[in-house]
Amino acid sequence: MTYALGQRWVSQTEPKLGLGLITEFANRRLTLSFPAAGETRTYAIDQAPISRIIYKAGDTISNHEEKKFVVLETNEDRAVVEYRVHTLNHPEQVSTFSEVELNCFIQFTSPLQRLMSGHFDRNRAFRLRFETLQHKHRLQQSEIHGLLGARTNLLPHQVYIADQVAQRFAPRVLLADEVGLGKTIEAGMILHAQLHNNLAQRALIVVPSTLVHQWLIEMLRRFNLRFSVFDHERFDSLLDEGIDNPFDTEQLVICDQNLLLRDTVQSKALSADWDLLIVDEAHHLHWSETDSSEEYQCIEALARHSRGVLLLTATPEQAGIESHFARLRLLDPDRFHNLQAFIEQEQNYQEITLMVGELQALEEDDQIPQHIAEKLGNSSSRLSPQQAIQQLLDQHGTGRILFRNTRQAVKGFPERILHAYPLEKDPVLSDSQQAEDQIKHHPGVGWLSSFLQSSKTEKSLIICHSAEMALALEAWLRLRQGIRSACFHEGLSIIERDRAAAYFADKEEGAQVLVCSEIGSEGRNFQFARHLVLFDLPENPDLLEQRIGRLDRIGQVHDVQIHVPYLLGSRQEGLFHWYHLGLDAFTHSCAAGYAIYEQFQEQLEQYLRDKDFASSESQSFIQRIRAKRDEAMSALQAGRDPLLELNSCRPEIANALIEKIETEENSQLLAAYMERQFNLYGVEQEYQSDHTLIIRPGEHMLDQHFPGLQDEGNTLTFHRLKALHREDVEFITWEHPMLTELIEQTTTGELGNAAVAKISVKGVEPGTLFLEAIFALNSMAPKSLQLDRFLPISPQRILVNISGRDLSTVLPHEQLNGLCSGLKRNMAQAVLKEIRNDINTMMNHAQALAEQAVPELLNEAKAKLEAQLGGEIKRMISLQSKNPLIRDDEIAWLQQRLQQGLDYIEKTGLEVQALRIIINT
Repeated sequence: MTYALGQRWVSQTEPKLGLGLITEFANRRLTLSFPAAGETRTYAIDQAPISRIIYKAGDTISNHEEKKFVVLETNEDRAVVEYRVHTLNHPEQVSTFSEVELNCFIQFTSPLQRLMSGHFDRNRAFRLRFETLQHKHRLQQSEIHGLLGARTNLLPHQVYIADQVAQRFAPRVLLADEVGLGKTIEAGMILHAQLHNNLAQRALIVVPSTLVHQWLIEMLRRFNLRFSVFDHERFDSLLDEGIDNPFDTEQLVICDQNLLLRDTVQSKALSADWDLLIVDEAHHLHWSETDSSEEYQCIEALARHSRGVLLLTATPEQAGIESHFARLRLLDPDRFHNLQAFIEQEQNYQEITLMVGELQALEEDDQIPQHIAEKLGNSSSRLSPQQAIQQLLDQHGTGRILFRNTRQAVKGFPERILHAYPLEKDPVLSDSQQAEDQIKHHPGVGWLSSFLQSSKTEKSLIICHSAEMALALEAWLRLRQGIRSACFHEGLSIIERDRAAAYFADKEEGAQVLVCSEIGSEGRNFQFARHLVLFDLPENPDLLEQRIGRLDRIGQVHDVQIHVPYLLGSRQEGLFHWYHLGLDAFTHSCAAGYAIYEQFQEQLEQYLRDKDFASSESQSFIQRIRAKRDEAMSALQAGRDPLLELNSCRPEIANALIEKIETEENSQLLAAYMERQFNLYGVEQEYQSDHTLIIRPGEHMLDQHFPGLQDEGNTLTFHRLKALHREDVEFITWEHPMLTELIEQTTTGELGNAAVAKISVKGVEPGTLFLEAIFALNSMAPKSLQLDRFLPISPQRILVNISGRDLSTVLPHEQLNGLCSGLKRNMAQAVLKEIRNDINTMMNHAQALAEQAVPELLNEAKAKLEAQLGGEIKRMISLQSKNPLIRDDEIAWLQQRLQQGLDYIEKTGLEVQALRIIINT
């Protein structure tokens, strides 16, 4: 090799240094300057790990000024190469320049560039890249795309709602399931799917201050969504830093509702761009035809400025039809603008409900009654009763904007068993005492000690109002009684809370008792425990229901034992009678509880203050509350809308989705794939029993970052049930950030995109070359179009020899892998220098073969897109004439999406994803 000053070379061991320049060579030593990295390297001439870079006709190159050119001719007659070029996109501008003028900031990342410059990876990296492309192709077409990543039980009503709502453009719906059915989870599943499918990027969650931690924890632990909490301090500090709009600094924000009442904060929130607004406890937003609260006006303004809106509320009619209308007008003020018209429309739904009932009573082969056929139109004669129900729901169902499931319709809840313990009050005990002093004299502490000693083999959750009391009580149990316990309160960090919850969840060596402050009734579920001790009682019925709801959930296999110690003659005794005798809130969920609490709040306070609970006035008050409770619950039951409930969960659709999710999780494809990725990157793995795995950074890891790997290691599980019981363990799915980032990094980075291998096949002449090329479709469409559902990357594998013969079916990928072995790097680099022209020849053959399949792939994609979106557009337009809840902008969005999709399909081409040179030895 002849060396000369100014020649351009690239380091085989450090390709990221960019294009190097020979600055000195003498005394068997060679010095290269790498201006892009500001580095200099000196090598022994006979062992220099470098490759000469000479471009060929057709290559695109750039100069120091980053101006781009296309090579027309390469002159290698001199030691320093000269290029005859024309300016990119201007063929008439022809010029000549020396290789010395080449831009040093070039990176050799394409498969062909890397092979030509002597850079390649191990064969297992190439194989894993191809496998990654195949998994990505499969997942892009999956019907459960967006539903895989949630750490939740797979409950039909939740899966159904998430699937139905998350597919919509800018969904605006009311989630109104009864307490304990998981509205927060439904909202999280919808948000996760919208983010995962690029239908949303920015979300604002507005909640009462008491629920901020719950939402933060739920979004992080169940959906791997990292929200930022905005409070007064954070907002003001960002303004002080000169940030014009603090809300623009984060994509996902949780905000205390009270913060938004500040004019400055509200104006900034309104000027930010939100894809999805989520509002919890929406039934507390007060509105009437003559007046509305400041909180309602704030959310009303935000809802108008946000594309999508999810409102979460208790059963909507419990506060009256006016309150229900108030929620709906937040979602669609144009549609819900007149209360009286809404009341009349609600009454019309009764006719449809009766028709659905008639159809449900028919056999599948029965003929549809004439009056129903007339309601449906001419095509109804060909419909089965089930299809007729579906069409009625489409045409008239309120489920388009409102979803509500009830405990009565959703089975699987445990019984609640109340155990009351009236205790004589210690005269020394005072409410003004510090928690530590109260513990010493509280009769409930002695009772609690005896109870826990008698139930050592069973776990008990203890909830009291304050963190101070929780800390004092837990310390007393642990230090004085020797009971294995943990404490859970708002003063702990999220990690500390996780540790406490995990210690409580551990079956073998875990805590018998978890003592929680009020925050323990928010955001955490402990249905593996069966005993709930209410050491004190809250005054808000919703808080009591939240406490009980930590154990009374779907998935609880035992009856929930509720233990209530209370002191005779105290405010707590009054609360016990109010809840037990008045609202029946211990043994049954009372959906009307909060509405009754608001109505009787002043009388309740007087009743509790008097403390004469045996008096006729007190007993009369409790009897009035019980009568009001029975009346309200009867009204709710009578007002149940079977049509709405039918539209809120269609079990056949939900169960089919759940079956697909379970099949995906049980396939073991993910666990095997991740093991190969860990091995490739050098991540250490330690398998534990019971479906858990610990990974740590290894001593010889690749330079590439491994997504999500922490310095101290991660504990993982691929098992849903294990993840539900161990919140400290990461639940790895195809939609976990570790996976999505790893797949993106693998398919867009260079690792595995170039490889060299040898085989030894009898009957094939030694030195025979093969090229294994992996191509994929490369669409430039924005991700929000979701075009990959119709036009997946469709990886193609082409195996050719120097004559261009297609050997892809003769030697399948797996069979070829069994024959391949690695080639020593020095030998491989020497061979690559000699066969550059052959590589180009085989590459041209492979490209031509791959291009033949593209037209058919594009035509299939167009047909799928037109069939699905075109059919949906026709259906929506037809239904809109009878169901005004279908919005114009939804139809317009579908039409625009169809046209854009067809345009982008036309522009789609092939991309070379990976190349492997194979030499027969």
